[in-house]
Amino acid sequence: MALLDINHVDIIYQTEKSETEAVRDLTLSIDEGEFIALVGPSGCGKTTLLSMIAGLMPPTDGTITIDGQPVVARGGNVGYMLQRDNLFEWRTIEQNVMLGLSVQKKLTPEAREYAISMLDKYGLGEFKSAFPTELSGGMRQRAALIRTLAFKPRLLLLDEPFSAVDFQTRMTVCDDVHSIIKNENKTALLVTHDISEAVSMADRIVVLTKRPATVKTVFTIDIDAPTPLKRRESPKFSYWFDRVWKEVTL
Repeated sequence: MALLDINHVDIIYQTEKSETEAVRDLTLSIDEGEFIALVGPSGCGKTTLLSMIAGLMPPTDGTITIDGQPVVARGGNVGYMLQRDNLFEWRTIEQNVMLGLSVQKKLTPEAREYAISMLDKYGLGEFKSAFPTELSGGMRQRAALIRTLAFKPRLLLLDEPFSAVDFQTRMTVCDDVHSIIKNENKTALLVTHDISEAVSMADRIVVLTKRPATVKTVFTIDIDAPTPLKRRESPKFSYWFDRVWKEVTL
């Protein structure tokens, strides 16, 4: 059984004067441990799809399940990482990481110990008492990811999480985030406008059509390299970039 099943999903935005069809008959399955990238024309509904998977908005038609259960009934199984790290500048890194657990009344001794172990494991242990302004952009993104992983979600949704950092930092952050997700054996769905990013990180790339969005093509990326940066150095990288780019733009 797939971890995530999206079956014939539609979504229509309605106002008093009009309606807009954002997603039409979209079907997609993601297996446990997969890293999937979602690409497509601007405004095609990628973020709308993430919102539905997160249970933030219901589909107009169709079903979305995680482990066979409707997403609305699976609170805590989906972690959502946004474009910006959204760390509170007046709270330490440890306090930021614990905040979500505290708000949801899940800050047990075991949960705190797990979160601290993640900070130690991924190079932020000595910065637990530091404030976000004292960290580099890459370290802030690591802290934001650890804050999301502290809930032990089954599925991670990444909505252009590297768009707020400069290009050079982005290369390092991609490697960091990819490494953590793979080390923790998490399933991830990345929305990105950057085809290079998608090719360097994903096991499969799902190309959506223009709005109303449906699945146009799915590519399985067969670049045998351990990290996104190493993938970019592979002779196959440009081949896959060209194939995905043509599918998105044609």
